[in-house]
Amino acid sequence: MTTVARQSPRARGRKKLPAQLCAFAGMRVELAAVCRGYLICMKNRASALLLVAPALVMVLALFVYPLGMSLVSAFTTRDGQLSFDNFVKAFELYGTDIVFTFAIVAVSTVLIGLFAAAIGGYLVLGAHPLAVSVLKGLYRWPLFIPFIVAAQCMRTFLAKNGIMNNTLDTLGLVDVANLSGLLDWRGIIITFVWKQTPFVTLLVSGAMAALDRATIEAAANLGASGLRILVEIILPQVAGVMRVGLILAFVTMLSVLSVPIMISGGSPTMIAVDMAFRVNAYSDYGVANALGFVSYAMAGLAAWMYIRRSMPGGGPV
Repeated sequence: MTTVARQSPRARGRKKLPAQLCAFAGMRVELAAVCRGYLICMKNRASALLLVAPALVMVLALFVYPLGMSLVSAFTTRDGQLSFDNFVKAFELYGTDIVFTFAIVAVSTVLIGLFAAAIGGYLVLGAHPLAVSVLKGLYRWPLFIPFIVAAQCMRTFLAKNGIMNNTLDTLGLVDVANLSGLLDWRGIIITFVWKQTPFVTLLVSGAMAALDRATIEAAANLGASGLRILVEIILPQVAGVMRVGLILAFVTMLSVLSVPIMISGGSPTMIAVDMAFRVNAYSDYGVANALGFVSYAMAGLAAWMYIRRSMPGGGPV
């Protein structure tokens, strides 16, 4: 008969002690590894912040701070009192210009969208390789021309005795003596459309070129016309890119000063001209910043429409 010796509680405790020490040592190693990883992470984060700091300082100093000061100036009087007097004065003096600005920019945006869709569609669906190559090389040129240069060119081109009217008169199509120039709201729209269409077209044509051509070729094989393919198949797939380009063009046109002041010097005019006039003639930064806030609101409305349309479940705006 085998006898099994019973161990005392002290002996059992002595056997458990090394296991507890090993577990404790393992916890210390894991804790040290976690601390080391945290320190490395903090060091990397500090390095990243140092890399971003110059750009962040520039944004804060040149954009955020002036924006905050302009908003404060718009809602306060010269004495520093909170008031809406600047907005009342702005709408009394420049209410027509505010409506004129929104109408000019909205019409220009619609025309830019139409031309961008037409040019991009022809670049994708065009049946003549030579014409496609020529158009691809020509439509980008206005991208590299500043607004002030574009405005000066249009002054020469659209004037009563400008290049356009004289060319038509030379061809015998019209009598230049009976024509008038287009240096008014029409000239502003023409300049905006000519200058901003290439930017939107560049985005849209790139998105169109990236589409799967199987559906396009299938529609063509079923007898669909090029216009129908463009409207019903291509444009719905690039609508998001089109919206982004049009919103950027809309915001850019709101901020342009040179085109309205050089093309149309009369009244009504765009609020960018009114802002410059209030600052230069009267040093009235309050009314100028109130007009700036109105332009912020217009740009914000366009951005809100895009964000609402892009959100999951967002309906048409």
